Amino acid sequence: MHPTLREFFEPLNIAGLITMAAVALSFGFDADGGTLRWWLMGGFAALFIAHDWIKTRPGLPDAALYVQAALALWLVYIEPRAGTAPVLLVMLVAHAAMRWRPAVVLAFGLAINVGLYLTLEAVGVKRQWLIVVIYASFQAFSALVAYYARNAERTRDALALVNADLLATRALLADSARDAERLRVARELHDVAGHKLTAMKLNLRALAGDPALAARSEVRIAQQLSSELLDDIRSVVQALRDTRGLDLHTALRALAAPLPRPTLALDIAADATVTDPALAETLLRVVQEALTNTARHTDADTLHVRLAREGEALLLRIEDNGQRAARLREGNGLSGMRERIAAAHGRLDIDLTPHGALRLTARIPA
Repeated sequence: MHPTLREFFEPLNIAGLITMAAVALSFGFDADGGTLRWWLMGGFAALFIAHDWIKTRPGLPDAALYVQAALALWLVYIEPRAGTAPVLLVMLVAHAAMRWRPAVVLAFGLAINVGLYLTLEAVGVKRQWLIVVIYASFQAFSALVAYYARNAERTRDALALVNADLLATRALLADSARDAERLRVARELHDVAGHKLTAMKLNLRALAGDPALAARSEVRIAQQLSSELLDDIRSVVQALRDTRGLDLHTALRALAAPLPRPTLALDIAADATVTDPALAETLLRVVQEALTNTARHTDADTLHVRLAREGEALLLRIEDNGQRAARLREGNGLSGMRERIAAAHGRLDIDLTPHGALRLTARIPA
């Protein structure tokens, strides 16, 4: 299922749609009610549904909440007899608690409850203060539930990212340990077995120089076998020294695994091998920061990462398929990328594509 549709069918969204449907049904279908209430209710529902599409647009989600508050109070004004329209304000406060700091949510709640009191007074509802207190308590309860749910979700996401980070680092460390062990075995074979075989070959050559032994086939066969075995040892040592580099593919996949969005499209050229753990760590952190920035600040659903060799340097290209404002501002994430790449004696170029997507190009000597 597409990530946007998956978000739409989350339990909280379904519960909100059912609540709005129940409020709409409470208005009744009599002809005297007019169509304005349905337009207001439709507008409120449309903004609620559109939240998943506009949440990455700066300022739009906040403006939508203010408009929804006005629509809900308008419904309270034109449908006071049903008494269910204030339920929309309870939903709204819960929604605000998922986005804003507690102090802002408190101010928002006070403002809409003052509006609710004045609206009820304007339409002549008696004991309006009691209705406001009742719904304010519901709002407080929903805000607390939403606040703790948001914190639990953030903690879960943070733990998932930390776990992915540990898995990626473990993959690099395992590769580095394997390469170190292969190098140790290669040295032992070269220094110990190779040395003794060379000594054996020299001794056999001395024996072959003895006229009494020169004609014996056993000596010639021993010489031939020692030469072949020494060549085999050298081939094995060379194969052990040749490395395909650290497994960046597995490590990067582990980083992207806990993120529902964006999907990582990874392309690592065959000659873009990395044997230095410090350089691999730099590449890992740059891609990790790109994933985090894309997930937080854009509506992109794919992040393309390509690593290739360009002469004596590695070329890392990162590009998402989202959109940003025409003016690009570098925050702590992009500054951190620059610092990491500069520490590796590389250079980072940041720009926007014609479609507004962020494009990062890093060149690092390797």
